[in-house]
Amino acid sequence: MNARRHVLAVDLGAESGRVVLGGFDGSVIHTREAHRFPNTPRTGDDGVLRWDLSRLWRDVCEGLAKAAELAPGPIDSIGVDTWGLDYGFVDEHGRLVDDPVSHRDGRTRGMLAEAARLVGRERLYADTGTQLMEFNTVFQMLADVRYGRGGRGSRGGRAGLREQDDRGGGRVPRQGPTKGYDAGSRMLMLPDLFHRLLCGSDVAEYTAVSTSGAYDMTRRRWATGLLDDLGIPTGVLPEVVDPGTDLGGLLPGVADHPAYRHTRVVAPGSHDTASAVVSVPFTDASAAYISSGTWSLVGVERTEGPLVDEDSRLANLTNEGGVGGTIRLLRNCMGLWLLQECRNQWAREGHRYGYGELAALAARSVAGRSVVNPDHRNFVTPGDMPARIRRYCERTGQPVPEGAAATARTVVDSLAFGYRMVLEDLARVTGRPPTAAHIVGGGSRNGLLNQLTADVSGLPVLAGPVEATALGNMLVQLMALGEVADLAEMREIVRAGQRPTLYEPAGDGSAEERYRRYREWAAADSAEAGITG
Repeated sequence: MNARRHVLAVDLGAESGRVVLGGFDGSVIHTREAHRFPNTPRTGDDGVLRWDLSRLWRDVCEGLAKAAELAPGPIDSIGVDTWGLDYGFVDEHGRLVDDPVSHRDGRTRGMLAEAARLVGRERLYADTGTQLMEFNTVFQMLADVRYGRGGRGSRGGRAGLREQDDRGGGRVPRQGPTKGYDAGSRMLMLPDLFHRLLCGSDVAEYTAVSTSGAYDMTRRRWATGLLDDLGIPTGVLPEVVDPGTDLGGLLPGVADHPAYRHTRVVAPGSHDTASAVVSVPFTDASAAYISSGTWSLVGVERTEGPLVDEDSRLANLTNEGGVGGTIRLLRNCMGLWLLQECRNQWAREGHRYGYGELAALAARSVAGRSVVNPDHRNFVTPGDMPARIRRYCERTGQPVPEGAAATARTVVDSLAFGYRMVLEDLARVTGRPPTAAHIVGGGSRNGLLNQLTADVSGLPVLAGPVEATALGNMLVQLMALGEVADLAEMREIVRAGQRPTLYEPAGDGSAEERYRRYREWAAADSAEAGITG
């Protein structure tokens, strides 16, 4: 890898994590995956679904060691990105209070309705500009206050509080079990927890906190008035810094290889979608993007600031922070999580399918027989997803999919319909119909879903880059190192090294009636969950 700068992206997803080494030669970034590892939450003795931070940290440290062996020279910087929503607490001594609870735990069931009872749905949106989802950070915090960090029905055990051993480098210092809202404690979003482990920082990065539903996107500050009225303590909230902030050097003992002697820790767009959007190779400002993975985030990029009005509230659009002063106006949609959980269930039944195999099976299955609303609350938590899909289809009077092929086809057809619905809502609210849709991230490898999205939406789809999140993470680090000037130059670098795959729409209009019914079901499901209205 012949490069003048080497940077390291730690990209943690809800299904897997990886450590990626990037070399910048002045024109393009050449990447090499140093380490990949699985990531699944676990249910502790207290019955709460948590992320195993000790195991993840051990894997990150292993990735750092492997990357140092691959790098032909010093590693200039490191940055971490993760999914949004989830958080943990550290006490005044820097010890982790407990493992972060997963937003899929189910403890937030009813918390949106409780918050709406206290302050109203209109204020929840007006004070933050964030779409209402039951597992938003703010509703997780409300569950903390109501039931403690163990969640509803917790027995308050010490699950997740074990010390990490020294293998793989570093320890995760921990405190005994408390609620986390004690004096001197700090609430940190998930990427901020890893930055703290790397360099000792105790600040929060803007793009990550912008997903929380606890941050005022218009005024660029924590929504403390709203939190006070919800009864959520605000003394734990950290300072918020912009992407590209130099957080400091590595702590002693984190990585002793000579390649890390002068490494800086830089906050990228630490929400993974913020990093992914950096790498969207836009050539038209009116194009939309779909960051496709476990979640699908469908949106447009705004330079005019947040859009927080009654139309955006009723469309349940969210304003999330982007790099370079941009706003990501989007809707968080359930993505390939449904297929992931189907795979897990089929594996439990003795049938192991790869994603490519399922895509091939779905392509040969009958199109459009059945669709589900992927955002229905019954699809949020882990479990027997094929059975839940069958029950949804039965309840809505559709053919019930049987077997892997029909179920996978139902999922991809449903995702494509969901994308179209958000794209139409974005066009209506902004007054700017999208001219194309860029699909980036791991899901952009699913050719069937890409083609269906083009067919259903009537828009050309440009797929790639697959490594969008890692690339965006690295580009922000390069900006902090003085190698890249701004967002426009970052995208020039992406276009120089990536060529998207074009999918032209080929729909015949036969799906219109199914799509009409899909929108009706989605609206009814949202009303039932208390999200709209």
